[in-house]
Amino acid sequence: MTQKITLVDDDKNITASVSLALKTEGFDVTVYNDSVEGLDGINAAPPNLAILDIKMPRLDGIELIQKLRTTHSFPVIFLTSKDDEIDEIIGLRMGADDYITKPFSQRLLIERIKTLLRRSSETQTSAQPGTATSAGNMILRGPLELDDKRHTCTWREEPVILTVTEYLLVKSLVDKPGHVKTRDQLITAAYGENIYVDDRTIDSHIKRIRKKFKDVDQSFNQIETLYGLGYKYKEPAS
Repeated sequence: MTQKITLVDDDKNITASVSLALKTEGFDVTVYNDSVEGLDGINAAPPNLAILDIKMPRLDGIELIQKLRTTHSFPVIFLTSKDDEIDEIIGLRMGADDYITKPFSQRLLIERIKTLLRRSSETQTSAQPGTATSAGNMILRGPLELDDKRHTCTWREEPVILTVTEYLLVKSLVDKPGHVKTRDQLITAAYGENIYVDDRTIDSHIKRIRKKFKDVDQSFNQIETLYGLGYKYKEPAS
């Protein structure tokens, strides 16, 4: 099945060249040169992955992903400029899955896209055997349910909308409740071994994950910080 990618960037030269390269790779590409139109288009027809420029008029990339993450969990890649390190960090903390710096190799961008789509597909199609009580593609930890087939998460039967990266982090933590996962282990679980992110990014993802669970249940405190070590998931008392 053809993977759908939406590209939102006000630079028409970039959208023209990138969309051509993606279409050559067999992707179904939709382009928006206006971020507000892009938001409306994505909400009307969500893609498998979105590529967003950070510096755009009307809605910038940070504002756009904030709005998208209220209802969508598909992977997002940010396009940034060389001097936008702060924006890169903020973008990852707001829910982006990866970023790539302009000017960039189109081959590198395509490899990043394929990596994210593969990760997204893996979370939807394969449960991790022996890591939790499972029923089909369901991973169950008390009131927590992860559905690998649908890439969904629920807590006490209420949906918790997670990005691909957030989902993989939660899945890694619930693998062995009570066991500490270092930040390096979590980085590998969420990003693989070929993408560098710093510890602060993992901390920010965990902060966002906690907030999402607390929005559903204010008493949620299952993700515990062990300062200097990492994080662990503790099952709620029965």
